[in-house]
This record gives sequence, C-alpha cells and structure tokens, in this order.
Amino acid sequence: MPKYIIEREIPGAGSLTSQDLQAISQKSCAILNSMRPSIQWLESYVTDDKVYCFYLAPDEAAIRMHAEQGEFPVTRVAQVRSMIDPTTAE
Repeated sequence: MPKYIIEREIPGAGSLTSQDLQAISQKSCAILNSMRPSIQWLESYVTDDKVYCFYLAPDEAAIRMHAEQGEFPVTRVAQVRSMIDPTTAE
C-alpha cells in the first residue's frame, strides 16, 4: 500500500499538552478503526506550528476522508516515492 506524508498546519502544535495529544490520537484511531484495513497511521512528528503524519493508504482520497471525519487540517498530502537513509550511501 502507498505511503503518504500529510502536513498539517496547526499554530501552537508544539505547545499541545500530552493530554491534548492523547485526545487527538484517540479521535484519530477511532476513525481509523472504522476505515480499516484501508488506511493505517504509522507515526507523526509535532513541530512548533505543524504536524507531519505518515500513513499507509490506498490513495489520497482515503487520507482526506479521515481528515474530514476527524476535522483534522490538511495543508498538503504527498505520496512517498522512495526512501533513503545513511545505508543508501553504502
């Protein structure tokens, strides 16, 4: 299944409390469970004003459906075409 990076502009994201992040995660997981097995959340990275999420999904439409149902902002969706890391240099 294709992997996607979702950029979410959320002013003050880096100041969200652990309780805030838990509530957001619980809401997201509840929606994902109703959509399974067609979409899977892998991980997210929270920065000062953005959240970057990595998902497996059949297409961008599934990503956007999840976001719409959860009322999660979507600034940009990009499909991962390949991955590299330090071992790629070997």
